[in-house]
Order: sequence, then structure tokens, then C-alpha cells
Amino acid sequence: MDNITIGNKLWLEKNGQFFLGKGRVELLKAIVICGSISAAAKSMKMSYKKAWAAVDDMNSISDSPLVIRTTGGRGGGGTSITEAGKEAIELYEHFESNASAFLDDELKIVQQ
Repeated sequence: MDNITIGNKLWLEKNGQFFLGKGRVELLKAIVICGSISAAAKSMKMSYKKAWAAVDDMNSISDSPLVIRTTGGRGGGGTSITEAGKEAIELYEHFESNASAFLDDELKIVQQ
């Protein structure tokens, strides 16, 4: 049983609907860095349409928006992550980290 690793896919659901997974969290982080959905999608080699659909889904499922868009104005428009968005990223990463640690511990027990 040497050289065995455990992989996992974690996602969060709300009211039975897919809410957050690795890809959506990466998209939220990319929006923080890039300041727009379009640039974030491009950085992830994702279509704008797919990125926008993911943001729209997350915003509609969440109690409050995770991402907000601003249009025009002196500095131009952009996109930003709300406090709820930051909390969602932290929540997902907390669960993902704990799940990975648990699985690693279980594998060590099995391999003994």
C-alpha cells in the first residue's frame, strides 16, 4: 500500500444547489486580483459567459451578493468581491483544508 494518496473533491451546496467548489473559489480569487470578471475569466482560460454564469449563480444562491459590478464613472467600471464573497472563500478553504488533513491522517492510520 505504499505510494497511495487520497484525492478529494469538495463542494458546498445551499438548499440543494451547487454553491461553491474549487473552480468557483479560484474565479472569486481571480476577480480580486484582476478587478473584472472578463479579465478573471481570461486569466483562467474560461469563457466570459461561463464565468458570468458562475458569478450569477453564486450571487443568486447566496443570502447576499458575493460579487458586485460597477459601471462607468471616472475610473471606469469594474468588479469586486464583497465581504460575503471573502467569507465564502474563507469558508470553502477552511473546509477544504480540514477535509484534506482528515484524509491524510486516515491514510497514515491505514498504512501503519
